[in-house]
Amino acid sequence: MNTFTLMAEIVTEPELRRTPDNQNAIASFLVQFDGSRADESPYRLKVVGWNNLADNIMEQYHKGDRVVIEGRLRIESFDKGTYKEKRTELTAQRIHNLGSVNLSAGVASSTASSFSSSSGQATAQPSSTGSKPPSKAASKAAPSASVPIAAPPIDNEAQYDDIPF
Repeated sequence: MNTFTLMAEIVTEPELRRTPDNQNAIASFLVQFDGSRADESPYRLKVVGWNNLADNIMEQYHKGDRVVIEGRLRIESFDKGTYKEKRTELTAQRIHNLGSVNLSAGVASSTASSFSSSSGQATAQPSSTGSKPPSKAASKAAPSASVPIAAPPIDNEAQYDDIPF
């Protein structure tokens, strides 16, 4: 089974192209995500969406958006003269917007911040501050952080598989 879920930031504006017979739309963009250690530089990965998802990507997602992407991972290898090169690509099946990131300041906004699923996954929603926006002095005093994702509730009972092997 090839299922891949990734939380990342879109670092290039999505591009739309079509197959030669003009039957299928293909949207592609690069995302960036942190490595497993603090001293590692961020990783980049190409994401591709097809047909209706490609149209949806072009309408709703832009550079700087934080997203959760569900899809299939594909590694392509080919000869490049004296060595073999490998490229990794994520074919998206679903994309969930977590909001946008101000790339120059690293500040998240909650313009379109909601991620929910009926299967009990995490839910993040922007906090309501009332009808008037916060004052400029208040926003300078406390720097904004990225929109947190609430962890799913922890079940105190251990869930064991009853299938003996």
